[in-house]
Amino acid sequence: MGNDILLSVKGLTKRYSGITVLDQVDMDVYKGEIHALIGENGAGKSTLCKSIAGAIEPSSGTITICGKSYEKLSPAEAKASGIAMVYQEFNLVPEMTVYENLFIGKEIRKGPFVDTKSMKEQSQKIFKEMNISIDCESKIKDISVAYCQLVEIAKALLEDSKVLILDEPTAPLTNNEIDILFKVLGRLREKGISMIYISHRLEEIFRLCDRITVLRDGAFIKCMDTDQTNKEELIHLMIGRELSKEFPERGDDVDYSKAEVVLKVTGLTNHKIRNVSFELKKGEILGIAGLVGAGRTETVRTLFGADSLESGEISVKGKRIRIKNPATAIKHGIGLIPEDRKREGLMLSQSISSNISLVVIRDLCKGLFIDDKKEKNLLKDQVELLQIKAGSLEYPASSLSGGNQQKIVLAKWLSTSSDILIFDEPTRGIDVGAKREIYDFLFQLREAGKSLIVISSEMSEILNLSDRILVMYEGEISGELSYQEATQDGILTLASGLK
Repeated sequence: MGNDILLSVKGLTKRYSGITVLDQVDMDVYKGEIHALIGENGAGKSTLCKSIAGAIEPSSGTITICGKSYEKLSPAEAKASGIAMVYQEFNLVPEMTVYENLFIGKEIRKGPFVDTKSMKEQSQKIFKEMNISIDCESKIKDISVAYCQLVEIAKALLEDSKVLILDEPTAPLTNNEIDILFKVLGRLREKGISMIYISHRLEEIFRLCDRITVLRDGAFIKCMDTDQTNKEELIHLMIGRELSKEFPERGDDVDYSKAEVVLKVTGLTNHKIRNVSFELKKGEILGIAGLVGAGRTETVRTLFGADSLESGEISVKGKRIRIKNPATAIKHGIGLIPEDRKREGLMLSQSISSNISLVVIRDLCKGLFIDDKKEKNLLKDQVELLQIKAGSLEYPASSLSGGNQQKIVLAKWLSTSSDILIFDEPTRGIDVGAKREIYDFLFQLREAGKSLIVISSEMSEILNLSDRILVMYEGEISGELSYQEATQDGILTLASGLK
């Protein structure tokens, strides 16, 4: 890494309706460095990066790229200047293939015709460089969230970029996929490409990044070399207070062997999973581990009626039921907080209040109309319970930070009488402070007698939250571990199909 400044931000400020979300922020990025940008959700990280990428017009300040200064940038100007940003929200067309998405708007042509062969070849070349295997002719709608993220990164790598901005790129990835990505980023750094790397995973910051800039409440706090700080200092700088512990105390271990079986699944099978059988006990947190593509999400989607069931049985509290669709699952007290909250868990353009009351809207009606008093009481209870931070409940859900968006999805399901709650990647893209709040809340639900299924790609979450862990491999359950016997090596062995 050299000391040539490739990108410089001075006094960057952004205000919305009198509210300052970015306040006089300074930041320099050197040529060939990976520069971490960290802070809690709402700290201003995405606003700063979107300003650099031309997606947001700053209220004041300057952005200097390769010596040329701008007070504002259009997306086209930012792109022409060598800025590329990979957003948390995927910018992919579901009905189009992987290679078509890579070249959308910049198709390779041979005369008047699109050169499909060349686009496929170049797509395979970029994925080969990333050391990943993706069928370029698959449609985006048919690949996992993890592979969607890799396609987004590949799109950025196809550009002649000088500065690559990565917003939570590893959130949906497995450890193996993270290793692959980091090797790619390392090669880009060697070529002199600079990167701004946003992540809530501090272990990644220390492993990958050269320097760190910390933001809090929209303001610059400190910039330091990675080898001159530690995790405890970063957490204190980000949240402005000490965080006593990453995970809550478990308390005394409970013997669930004699607890009531609230959910029994036998031989669950469809085109993605085979013969999946397990039990969920009252007041238990059942973790499901495995690599991306192992069938974790597909299992809970089938259980929730979002995917079709070819064979198998589902029983709730001893009664065999047939779940045809999500409405049936909800009727039987099953709720799902999905992996991709932006696409499946929220109506981002709708108000916060509409999102919370969506599932129970019929219960809030008096005749043909919504009982305003009843709805206000419901919203008040959920906002207080989950400590949701919002200027107004009439603001769109898209205006909230990632942590508060996740709380909205939680509030929606807690408004129902669901006794069985499924959490698919509950803290994906959420900062360390908000993560602890979610963990505390999961334990509160368990203490209240709710039964939880938790899927997570973060090994620490699975090990510290689960009372019992199911491990999946290629659509089947490869093993089961109790909290006492579970280890990272044990889970990875089962997740790799080794017993």
